Amino acid sequence: MSSPARRTRRKAAGRRGGSRGEARFRELAAGLAEAGRNFYARGWVLGTSGNFSAVVTAEPLRLAITSTGLDKSALAAAQFLEIDERARVVRGQGRPSAEAHLHVAIVRARGAGAVLHTHSVWSSIVSEAFAAEGGLALEGFEMLKGLSGIRTHEHREWLPVLANSQDMPALAAELTETLRKHPAIHGVLLRRHGLYTWGQDLAEARRHIEILEFLLEVAGRTRAEGC
Repeated sequence: MSSPARRTRRKAAGRRGGSRGEARFRELAAGLAEAGRNFYARGWVLGTSGNFSAVVTAEPLRLAITSTGLDKSALAAAQFLEIDERARVVRGQGRPSAEAHLHVAIVRARGAGAVLHTHSVWSSIVSEAFAAEGGLALEGFEMLKGLSGIRTHEHREWLPVLANSQDMPALAAELTETLRKHPAIHGVLLRRHGLYTWGQDLAEARRHIEILEFLLEVAGRTRAEGC
């Protein structure tokens, strides 16, 4: 049996851990909210589209994530939720998008620190244009060097296109299998829907969004113009 002194120390450590977790949640929520407002201004998450998450703790897994149905032009940190590994809310008011299961799947498969999902015009167009081919290859562009681990424009980046679905457990399983088959990819498109990408932290994930959205526009314009 533990002594009263040991129990007191454990309780104090738990309070400190909880305080640190709360501070990290607030910090991540503020960063994600700022990213969402920025993405709205760039036309990537109009209406109530898009969702964003970041890892608060890895063990147990906890994510800060957008509540569903929000206007991203005025996204605020107070509107974020904290969810567990089953996408159940453990902090905050509201409910997450059903796509929270996809965020969890990516974090588990990639060890990502942040996952970002946009609904841009070009991601919608390109995902439809290349759906029959199962994805598209992006190669020869200097901007590819903005992706984590890429050091040359001669890199060939494969961007898979998955069929959209309202069956999120099945889609999460398909996404997990796609990430297993393609361990080096930096993003995935959902057909007629949008882009998912991730990073070791929020800064890297934001950079990946910018790089891939740029390249999707290049790919879409190139295909449309027959270049």
